[in-house]
Amino acid sequence: MPLSATLITPGQFTRRAELYHQLSQLTMAGLPILRALEQLANNPPAPAFREPLRQIIQEISAGCTFTESIQRSGNWIATFDLALIEAGERSGRLDACFRVLADYYTDRARMARQVIGDLAYPAFLLHFALFIFAFISFITTGSWVHFFVQTFGVLLPLYGVVAGLIYAAQGKHGEQWRAFLERLVHPIPLLGSGRRDLALARLAMALEALISAGVSIIDAWQLAATVSGSPALRRTVHAWLPDVRAGQTPAEALRTAGQFPDLFVNQYATGEISGQLDSVLTRLHQYYQEEGTRKFHAVAQWTPRLIYLIVALFIAWRVISFYSGYFKQVQDAGGF
Repeated sequence: MPLSATLITPGQFTRRAELYHQLSQLTMAGLPILRALEQLANNPPAPAFREPLRQIIQEISAGCTFTESIQRSGNWIATFDLALIEAGERSGRLDACFRVLADYYTDRARMARQVIGDLAYPAFLLHFALFIFAFISFITTGSWVHFFVQTFGVLLPLYGVVAGLIYAAQGKHGEQWRAFLERLVHPIPLLGSGRRDLALARLAMALEALISAGVSIIDAWQLAATVSGSPALRRTVHAWLPDVRAGQTPAEALRTAGQFPDLFVNQYATGEISGQLDSVLTRLHQYYQEEGTRKFHAVAQWTPRLIYLIVALFIAWRVISFYSGYFKQVQDAGGF
């Protein structure tokens, strides 16, 4: 099974973050990427990384680029990771890209731990309430079938929904699925805008690195749009690239596209006119990174609270239903 398909636990996020962190440290220290990979292959953060790393080393030794070597080593890395690594290789800033990926997976691990920890109590309450009410009903009816329907008949579909959501959020799916998921998430408060902010942050970061490395503006935009991880942004950029090739500036194309926030469009136009595009893109990356992270942290805090409220309301409804039925039986038995 591809490693990217199993990135669902905080521990796995942490090990992926450690892989990129060590690569960042080694490349920042001046080691060539081949030496850095050999160092990691001898003592990887997780045993599952050893074989892919060795395959990458073999491909690089055979004359392939780092990006090509990863592509030939199997589907063990997410599409977003691969696009960012390609941007880092082309711009000569692999160490910075590794650091971004390390921070990204570290943050995902921390949010996952927070959500799991906050969901533990409402999950316990839900299971406890289901089994208590089902047991009371079993004492009255004596039906095991009714007991299993009231417990596992509710829990198994819930487990299926949770598993489906985890699977849907993985980075191994194709662009059509990711585009559908992006449209689905977009209207959700905080989550949709936070996802867009982080996509803009990645685009600005990759664009600054590529332009500073001397990559042509068209190639830089094309690759940076892929690095963003947003199918909507990528489609928008690819739609106006022919106009840029025909002589239109990216700032003009951004303004007419209507898909980028006004802040991004105005700041980019200012940087393009002033000749300080690199510093403008750096500020945009920092701004959208902070905004997106703040919104995702808010989602991680409030989602468990919302679920806890739903569970509490469910328990209250079951208690009221139970006592209403009980008093009705007492009244019927007493002839009232």
